[in-house]
Amino acid sequence: MSEDLLLMIPGPTVVPSRVTRAMSAPILPHRGKEFSDMFVEQMDRLKKVFRTKNDVYILCGSGTAAMEASLSNTISSNDKVLCLINGKFSERFSEIASNLKANVIELQFEWGIPVNVKSVKEALDKNTDIKAVTMVFNETSTGVRNPVEEVGEIVRGTDAILIVDTISALGGDVFESDLWNVDICVSGSQKCFAMPPGLAFISVSDKAWRVIDANDSMAYYLNLKNYRKDKSHAPYTPPVSLIYGLRESLDIIDEEGLENRWERHKDMANIAREGIKALDMELFCSDEAYCSNTVTAVKAPDYLDVALLRKTLRTRFGIEIAGGQAHLKGKIFRIGHMGVISEREVNSVLTSIELVLEEM
Repeated sequence: MSEDLLLMIPGPTVVPSRVTRAMSAPILPHRGKEFSDMFVEQMDRLKKVFRTKNDVYILCGSGTAAMEASLSNTISSNDKVLCLINGKFSERFSEIASNLKANVIELQFEWGIPVNVKSVKEALDKNTDIKAVTMVFNETSTGVRNPVEEVGEIVRGTDAILIVDTISALGGDVFESDLWNVDICVSGSQKCFAMPPGLAFISVSDKAWRVIDANDSMAYYLNLKNYRKDKSHAPYTPPVSLIYGLRESLDIIDEEGLENRWERHKDMANIAREGIKALDMELFCSDEAYCSNTVTAVKAPDYLDVALLRKTLRTRFGIEIAGGQAHLKGKIFRIGHMGVISEREVNSVLTSIELVLEEM
């Protein structure tokens, strides 16, 4: 595999050399004061990215670990969970809840279309005993950004808690955990944080803690009560080198400024979308107002072999893009533009796609 491969997929993303260098530092004792102080500091710094006053915890695992923790700590067998599904990753919440023997109510929307807020309200009005509502902010599989703020306002007036996956957008798009009434927000290291995979992050509101404390959780490794007992030490061995990388990643975010980082991602998304339209191709998202600012999904024209496009980009130009998932395989392709991606990389992939299309 070429060391110069340009990752333009929806994660993992390009990791800056500053982060990889930071991760090469000697391992500290994970129960020692020096590491403990650094560990606590990074959790506090994450609050600024989450835009929350709530505690944020660092878990060892991909973002899916935080997704599972959000449900395994809050629901028990037969509890009602409303899952808002409009893509592969929102579907994952339903799968996790089903494994936990919850009474899952799926509110299905066509892939490529944002969640309908009115339908959410109707479902909650009809099922007043729903314990949790799950949704994905940035549906990576379709390039759709969902209306979390509007859903949060509806859920706020109920006894249910709102659980949101921000794995592919936190740090790359405007997200306000507290202002949008998000009770549990989950994210991961390998997307907009521009780190290797391996860390998951989760913030928990007071409302969610009341649910967790009253719940008979079956979780062990992901039991959030254990993480709350002593924030200065993770209950189990943390990935020390990745914490070094997280500190450097947060330094980079601070240097750029979170709002500036949001704006850069928005600019990159606009360049990608305009470039795709200039090539006479359609965006997969039904409404450009809801298009993701971190990944652009494109409808493949009838003449286009997506697998061949991806292979040609990889072998001739050293660029990796993503295909579609599930029933969208072969029908769409996806361009990731998150983390430290700049205009140079976005234009490179657009130019390379244009050259391949001309040949086809």
